[in-house]
Amino acid sequence: MTNFEEIFSEKILQVLGTKDPAHDLAHVKRVVSVAKKLAGEENANLEVVVPAAWLHDLVNLAKDHPQRKQASQMAADEAILFLKNVQYPEKYFDGIHHAIVAHSFSAGIKPETIEAKIVQDADRLDALGAIGLARLFSITTQLNRPFYDERDPFAEKRELDDKLYGIDHIHIKLKKISETMNTKSASMEALRRFKFIETYLIELKSEI
Repeated sequence: MTNFEEIFSEKILQVLGTKDPAHDLAHVKRVVSVAKKLAGEENANLEVVVPAAWLHDLVNLAKDHPQRKQASQMAADEAILFLKNVQYPEKYFDGIHHAIVAHSFSAGIKPETIEAKIVQDADRLDALGAIGLARLFSITTQLNRPFYDERDPFAEKRELDDKLYGIDHIHIKLKKISETMNTKSASMEALRRFKFIETYLIELKSEI
C-alpha cells in the first residue's frame, strides 16, 4: 500500500496543483489521515478506503461550476481508469468507485458501505474546525464574495444566502454536516470542531 500511496500522492499533486489551498494535496493528505483512523475504529477495508480517500478530488470543479454536482462521478470514473493504469487490484474497484461518488455533499448520494461512509465523514470533517474555517474563507475569496453582510452579518433580519456571503455557509451547510456524520467516531469529532466554529462566531461578533 505504501508504494501505491506514493503514486497517488504524485498524481494528486499533478492534478490539483497548489493554486487552491481549499482543495490541494494538503487537504487530501488530511482526509487520508482521518480516513485511516476511522477505518481502524470501524474495522473497514483499507484497500478500499485509502485509494478512495486519496483520489476523491481527482476531478475538482469550482463551487459555482454548472457541473459541480457531477464532479464526484467524474472523479470516480477517472480514479478507476488511473487505478487500472497503475495495476491496483481490480477486486476493490466497485467499492472505491462508490466511495468516491458518495463522498460529495452536492451529489446527494447516500453511502451504502462502511468504506464509503468513512471517506464521506473524513472529507466532511475537513470542512469543520479551524481548517474548515480557513478553507471556507479561501473559497469565499476565490468566488469574490464578502465574508459577511455588513448591514446584517448574522442574518437576524434577512434570509441566509451563502451564494452572497461567506459566513452564511456556516449555518446553511457546516452545521448540517456536523450533525449528519455516518460513524460514531466522526460524529464526536464533528461536534467538537463545530463548537470551535461557534466560539469563532462569538468572537467575530464582538469584533465587528
